[in-house]
Amino acid sequence: MGVLENKARARLFYKYLSTVYDRINPFVWNERMRSEALSLLEFPDPEEAMVLDVGCGTGFATEGLLEHADVVYGIDQSEHQLEKAYAKFGKRGRVRFHRGDAERLPFASNSFDIVWSSGSIEYWPNPILALREFRRVLKPGGQVLVVGPNYPENPIAAALADATMLFYDEYEADRMFKTAGFEDVRHMFQGPSYEPEVAITTVARTPDGD
Repeated sequence: MGVLENKARARLFYKYLSTVYDRINPFVWNERMRSEALSLLEFPDPEEAMVLDVGCGTGFATEGLLEHADVVYGIDQSEHQLEKAYAKFGKRGRVRFHRGDAERLPFASNSFDIVWSSGSIEYWPNPILALREFRRVLKPGGQVLVVGPNYPENPIAAALADATMLFYDEYEADRMFKTAGFEDVRHMFQGPSYEPEVAITTVARTPDGD
């Protein structure tokens, strides 16, 4: 387990990263990549769509989700990241913010049409437990989309990745999502122009009638 796959250490890490996050994030996760990922989802009518952004951070993905849903629910464990998000969206606007944990979502079962998470899975101590929570709060036939870091091919980079946080390939993604009970699991590699496969984006569905 990597050093940042620990909730307390991840919160401390984001306490300091939050001060520069919006300036450095575009070098790794940009609007083009966000649009590509959004195109993989089938959104209901914006007035009816129930959408959850897990690990919403300062709200970069949330901003894209608001193009497809009138209201988005956002949850993050970092109070410092959320403070940045409040400054953008307000506390009582179109985004309904919660401070909480991906492994214990404070929402009723069968509540959401779509659960999105980008740049968060790498910090989860138990990703399958969190994915099962996603499945629990999704409606039957609902969609999940998770963006995480693709496992490096270079042995030195791979060793550093393993020591830091969760990195995984498409085969491990398949295993995690199917173990959590998802089906129709698909993957897309994404990245900025200088490293086009740095991220792995996985889309899946809950079984109909689950």
